[in-house]
Amino acid sequence: MTHHDPTKLPDDALRWRLRALRQDTPPSRDLWPDIAARLAATPQRAATPVRRRVTPFALAASVLLAVTVTWQLQKAPEDGALIQREAASMTRDYAGALAQLDQRAQAPEEIAPALHALDESAAQIRRAIATDPNARFLLDQLRRTYARRLALTQRVAMT
Repeated sequence: MTHHDPTKLPDDALRWRLRALRQDTPPSRDLWPDIAARLAATPQRAATPVRRRVTPFALAASVLLAVTVTWQLQKAPEDGALIQREAASMTRDYAGALAQLDQRAQAPEEIAPALHALDESAAQIRRAIATDPNARFLLDQLRRTYARRLALTQRVAMT
C-alpha cells in the first residue's frame, strides 16, 4: 500500500536539494600523528582468554569426576553411615560448583521451574537417604540429579 504525500517534490527538484546539502571538507591538517601518539600512550588490554568460557565446564566436570571416582571406589557399605557421608560430601561439592556458576548468570524465568524441580528432587532424595541409609541406589539417583542441575545451569551460563 502506497501513501501519497502531497508535498512530494519532483525528481529534479529533489536532486538539486540533495546536492545543496553540506559537503564533506578535508581536515585542515594531518590528524594521524596525534591519533598515533594517543594510541601509543593508551595502555593496551590483552584479549579476554578463552578459558573463561571453559571454566564452568571444567569446574562441573571436576566435581562430577570426584564424585564418580569416590562412588566407584567405595565398597558396598556395611552400614548406612557411609552412604550418608557420601551424600553429604556430594551435596557440598555440588553447592560449591553451583554457587560459582550462579554468580556468572541469572536463569531466565522459563528455566526457573526446571531448576526448582531439580533442587526439590535432590532434597527429597537426601530425605530418603536419611530415612533408609542403606539404599545405595538413592546415592546414584542423587548424583544423576545433581549432574542434570549442573548441566542446565551451565547451559544458562553459556548463553
